[in-house]
Amino acid sequence: MAQSGVSVSPDCITAFNELKLGKGQTPKWIIYKISDDWKEIVVEETSTEADYPKFREKLLAAKSKNKRGEEGMGGRYAVYDFEYEAPNGEGKRNKIVFLSWVPDDAPQYPRMMYSTSKDALKRALNGVAVDIQANDADDIEHESVLQRVSKGR
Repeated sequence: MAQSGVSVSPDCITAFNELKLGKGQTPKWIIYKISDDWKEIVVEETSTEADYPKFREKLLAAKSKNKRGEEGMGGRYAVYDFEYEAPNGEGKRNKIVFLSWVPDDAPQYPRMMYSTSKDALKRALNGVAVDIQANDADDIEHESVLQRVSKGR
């Protein structure tokens, strides 16, 4: 459980393990959210398509409710099985990227909850190669992520 009191649903770990094993019709990305009652991190959506622009658009369109129930820009956590071309012609590589999407423009309560609950989910997902904290749209541009992934950080 996170410092915020938010727990991680077992479905989050199951979906991640399916992505990590990479067999058959496995997900290429998973988007997680904190439930509307702010008590649990749950799977919001998965996809078997390696469509980064669609994935990015989903993050940018995320909405969360504040304590008063008003909807606004929201945070999300995500895992993406990122495929890239290794330098020096070494072929294709894959790295599992953990993204914490907490936009600076989001209301204060969702920002705080997503920031303080991140480590609980990250600790539950064994096998993440790269951890990215993203606070604006540029942070989740394909090129920005590619730079981080190819450096291994």
